[in-house]
Amino acid sequence: MISNVLKWVDSKPYTRNLVPGDSIYWEVQRKIGGIEFRYWNPEKSKLSAFLVKGGKIFSFGPRSTILYLGAANGTTVSHISDICTDGRIFAVEVAKNPFRKLLTLAEKRPNIVPILEDANQPDIYSRLVGQVDIMYQDISQRNQTEIFIKNTFMLKPGGIGYLMVKARCIDVSASPARIFKDCKLELEGAGFKILEMVNLEPHEKDHAAIVIEKL
Repeated sequence: MISNVLKWVDSKPYTRNLVPGDSIYWEVQRKIGGIEFRYWNPEKSKLSAFLVKGGKIFSFGPRSTILYLGAANGTTVSHISDICTDGRIFAVEVAKNPFRKLLTLAEKRPNIVPILEDANQPDIYSRLVGQVDIMYQDISQRNQTEIFIKNTFMLKPGGIGYLMVKARCIDVSASPARIFKDCKLELEGAGFKILEMVNLEPHEKDHAAIVIEKL
C-alpha cells in the first residue's frame, strides 16, 4: 500500500528510504514507527511540490513502471524509487554530468534503469522501455510539450502522464497562465484527457503540473 512508503508528518511528505542510511541530496531523515523515511522537499522536487500544493492524482504504486524524461541527477527519481519498490523507472537524461550521478544512484537502487539519450528521439530507447503505466517529464526546452506527446506511444491506454511545464523556457515574453492554457489545449488536441492542473508556486516560479490520461 502507498501509505506504507509515503507518509505525511506536519503536512510534509516523507518517503520510506529504500536504502536505509543513504542520503541523496542531504535531505532530512527521520524514523517513523521505527522505519527510516526521507523528507521529500518540495523546493527540490516538482512532484513533491505538486503534492504539497494539493495535487490529487497520484498513480505511483509499488509495482508501477515509469518513463521519466529529464531525470537529471536523480533527486525526484530517488523518491519515486522509494515508492515503486517492485516497479521500474526508466530514467532518461541527455547531459553527461548529471547522468554520472544517476548511474551512482542506480547502483544502489535496482529499480532504476538509467538511459543516456535525448528525449527528442524516443525511438532510440523505446525497445528497452516497452509500455509503461506512468510517464513523467521535467525538461527545460521550448518544445517540451511536443517532446511529451512524442513519447506517449510508450504509455499504456489508461496510463497517467505528468508534464511539468516550465513557462519561461517556452516563451519568456508570454504570461505563464497563457502558456499553461496553450499546453492544455495542445495536449487535448493530441487526444489526451486533462485530469488536473496545479500551479507549483511558491515552490517553483512560473511552473505548473499538468496531469493527463491516455484514452
